[in-house]
This record gives sequence, structure tokens and C-alpha cells, in this order.
Amino acid sequence: MFEIKVSAEFEAAHRIAGYPGKCDRLHGHSWTVQARIVGSELDELGMLVDFKKIKGALRELLETLDHQFLNELAPFSAGLNPTAENIARYIYDSLAECPALQGKARLKCIEVWESPKSSVVYSKDE
Repeated sequence: MFEIKVSAEFEAAHRIAGYPGKCDRLHGHSWTVQARIVGSELDELGMLVDFKKIKGALRELLETLDHQFLNELAPFSAGLNPTAENIARYIYDSLAECPALQGKARLKCIEVWESPKSSVVYSKDE
């Protein structure tokens, strides 16, 4: 089994509505996102999946979040709190649709850091 990792960053603000503390107020983070891709079969070039394609898809997705107030974006505008957990699930579900992942490689998980010392990992239940 092979596992590749790609990372990208974005800047965004959010608030956790109903949180009993400072996080209920508007604040921002420098978010880091890592995607992990797994598979056991390599292509004719000896690659699981082209890093360039995965990095491009991740950057394109994160561009929609960059310098935004996350609470105003779907699905968070419908009342879903933009916690690191919910952001990780949103990114996972969106990136899993990437054409580069429709072959033998699959998205294993997404890890989202809201600070250098705090992260969450999301993967689909199997």
C-alpha cells in the first residue's frame, strides 16, 4: 500500500456559535490542510497519483475558503458551526470528488490544523 500526502494553507475567519468562551467571537486562523491518498497500484509511470493534480485540486478547493468568513459560506451558512471537525469533513467530501481520485487511488483522510499545535483528522467510516 502506498500513501502520499499533500498540504496547502488558507486564511479564514469564523466563530463557533454557542461556544461558552472566546471562540464564540469572530476570530481567524491560518489553516493548514493535509490530504492523504492511498492505493496499491501504480500507473505506467510508477505513480500512485500525480502530486500536481492532487495539489491543484486541493488548492482550488481551499481558494473558495481563503480570506472568507466561513460562517457565511455553505454548508456553514445553514447553521453548521465551522469547527475544525466540520471543515475537515467538508474538505474531505469535496476533494473525494476530484477526477484524479476516481481511479485506483482513494482519499484516506483530511487533516486540518487551526494552529500549529491543534488539528483534527477526518476519514469516512469503513
